[in-house]
Amino acid sequence: MLDNRLASAVCRALLLSSALAPASVLAQEAASASRSSAKDLDTVIVTGRSGTGVRTKAETSYSITNIEEEQLRMQAPTSVTEALKSVPGFWVEASGGEASGNIRARGIPVDGFGSVTLLEDGIPVVHDPALGYLNGDQAFRLDETIERIEVVRGGPASVMYSNAPAGAINFIPRQVGEDASGVFKYTVGDSGLNRLDFAYGSPLANGWKLLLGGFYRVEDGVRDPGFNGNDGGQFRLNLAREFEGGRFSIDAKRMDDRVALYLGIPMYTNGDGDIRAVPGFDGNHGTLAGPETRYLSMKTADGRGWDFDNSEGTHVKRDQLTFKLETGLGGDWELAQSARFSRTDTIRNGVFPNSLTPAATFLAGQKNLLASVPGATALGLRYVNGSGGFDTASQNGNGLMVIGGLRGLDIPVREFVSDTRLMRSFALGGQQHDLTLGYYLASTREDYTRYSSSVLMDATDNARLLDLVALDANGNVVRTLSDNGVWRYGYEWNNASGEQKTQAFYVSDEWQVNDRLRIDSGLRWEKASSSGWNEVRRSVNGGTLATSQMLTGSGLYVNHDLASHDLGWSVGANWQFNDGMGVFGRWTSAFRLPSLGNYITRNDNCDATSAATVAACASANGKAADTQTMDLAEVGFKFANPLFSAYATAFYTKYDNVGFSNYRFNPDTGVSTREAGYASTRTFGLELETAWYPTDWFDLRVNATWQDAQYRDLRYSELVNDAPVLRDFVGNQLIRVPELGARVVAGINLLDQRLRLQAAAEHQGERYVDTANSVRLPSYQLLNLSARYELSERVSMYGYVDNVTNSLGLTEGNPRAGELASSDAGASAFIARPLLGRNYRLALMYRF
Repeated sequence: MLDNRLASAVCRALLLSSALAPASVLAQEAASASRSSAKDLDTVIVTGRSGTGVRTKAETSYSITNIEEEQLRMQAPTSVTEALKSVPGFWVEASGGEASGNIRARGIPVDGFGSVTLLEDGIPVVHDPALGYLNGDQAFRLDETIERIEVVRGGPASVMYSNAPAGAINFIPRQVGEDASGVFKYTVGDSGLNRLDFAYGSPLANGWKLLLGGFYRVEDGVRDPGFNGNDGGQFRLNLAREFEGGRFSIDAKRMDDRVALYLGIPMYTNGDGDIRAVPGFDGNHGTLAGPETRYLSMKTADGRGWDFDNSEGTHVKRDQLTFKLETGLGGDWELAQSARFSRTDTIRNGVFPNSLTPAATFLAGQKNLLASVPGATALGLRYVNGSGGFDTASQNGNGLMVIGGLRGLDIPVREFVSDTRLMRSFALGGQQHDLTLGYYLASTREDYTRYSSSVLMDATDNARLLDLVALDANGNVVRTLSDNGVWRYGYEWNNASGEQKTQAFYVSDEWQVNDRLRIDSGLRWEKASSSGWNEVRRSVNGGTLATSQMLTGSGLYVNHDLASHDLGWSVGANWQFNDGMGVFGRWTSAFRLPSLGNYITRNDNCDATSAATVAACASANGKAADTQTMDLAEVGFKFANPLFSAYATAFYTKYDNVGFSNYRFNPDTGVSTREAGYASTRTFGLELETAWYPTDWFDLRVNATWQDAQYRDLRYSELVNDAPVLRDFVGNQLIRVPELGARVVAGINLLDQRLRLQAAAEHQGERYVDTANSVRLPSYQLLNLSARYELSERVSMYGYVDNVTNSLGLTEGNPRAGELASSDAGASAFIARPLLGRNYRLALMYRF
């Protein structure tokens, strides 16, 4: 049975080797493959399942999207999240740059990558892709060594993988063919982009095969901070050998890459009701980050200092070593073993816009400082660089200022993950079973330090630093109250460390009842044990306004040594009417255990103000964090003929763990007590994924998602003027999730397939910044254009125009204004993050 699977793998490897063939051959094969896929649904699926046999897309009992090489080339995604825009059921936010994206999947109200897992060649990139300020996409980059992507939505993902209640995203590397071949691609862009990608594969002696590849690029950035925002790359070496009855591979990868973190910008609603960047700011290409906020030697209470360098951005140095083995064990049993060691050092710096306010309002709020400055009669603002005073009425055309947070994090992570599967196919009662028994182990160690200072800035591109000054009656500066633009040193401080061991046992069975019906089932039991410490912080007054509230360590520590476990399961059925049409249904009970990040970031606000407060922190730290639980259901229909394919899925998601604060009023005592409460969410949705190939010269792909995502049971009391006020958010729309999202990709092939022109249009419906639905993000449209032209059999040229219309579609508001009830509600000016502005790229690719 393993020999049959290897034969299938070898055939696929030969097909994949065409990815490094001459360009005209590739184009013809791509067009042919598209029509073939539409006809017979024969794409082999490797994600979300385990077994000895081969399973095609037509035969799966869950929703899956496969993104093939030519689709990736024509889209040329600049980030992991950007690559997933063609996946229905996913709300993808890629406006933050090449890393630190957000995905909301099927109504699960978790940001970042907290509801899906990232896989590389079927193995987790990191055990937890939402590990406390570390998104999984920070540890992974797309390059020419990746051949295609498979995305499982819901379904069995939570049985096969940890931390995957809503799905799994598998980046599948190239396989080397029987002949040596390679590809070089050089890309330039108007954002200062220069990028080189390469991949080379060759057979070696004694059945070994070699794959080399990687990329290097340097770029100012679409939102140019005045220095290189993106700089670095990665290199991969893979050795693989197929032997009788099995296959072995070893893969080594080194990444050293830093990317800019794009955050929100100052925006307002104009007289026509349209949201625009404030006057003096370029909403399409501007960023608050700039040369004046690039570097700051921050003062600390212990005198050691903290050097903040925003040109580091999100700087990841990662060494990754992967082993995979597939072999027969005798007695019809087969073994699939994979293991990955990784060492990741991440520096994550950013200029965060904490608040936006009229300068006059800010000065009025600080008027009590005048009493401490003899001879001062007023407060004002002056530019640190010596360029003069700040006109509070009309500076930069807006009179606004930003209190920005220069946030620095240092997070080294050491990790080992292992997945062991025993598989056997057997007949029982005249029916076929494909059984898998699995054991998963992950060991993670993380250190976590953070130090941040706030600065005063004007609201313009590459914002300049401001000082708060006290003025006499003649307008002369009597005293500078801030410190070269620094408003508060050390407004954030953390020091923590911990380790976690996760073990899971899982079993799955694919039961072929008859030629048409198959029932798939599986369950997973998982336990996570975490231990570590958090240093309790304290506040120190350094004698000046900027150093008067510096947070630092207290030398007191609270420890945790906790474990959580849960059992999840999934049952699905697939009925195949014929080769081109079928239906499936599935119910899944999923969970997500507390991660190490939940524990080492949980005492962010724990102060050593008294022995009682430290004891309270220690008590809280001794309680296990909550396990997220959810139920997911889906029913799908799939159809394909030579001209048209369609996948339609109805889904349901119930999420049980939305936390909030509740104040319970006791009429006997007249006291309101703060309590932690939990609500749930409920989502009904429809997903549609279609492809139409009426002729060789035209094709059309459409994916769309409609979902009714609501909060349930979310009522709480809030103290207003010392009296409890009921807040009722039942029925409100989940934050950031649009009711309707759609993407249409139309392509034209001309000159005997040598020229392809493609347009991708996207619509996202209105969303909300907060649970209260008090701040609305309007619907928006986005248009991208791309083209491919084959100059010769070996040379191809690609061109891209992203955001052709310079859409200012808002992807998020200001999370720091509150996501339960935003303080930006009703504000005329606010912080929000729009799409990246129009930009151009041109790539030249050579195959050999």
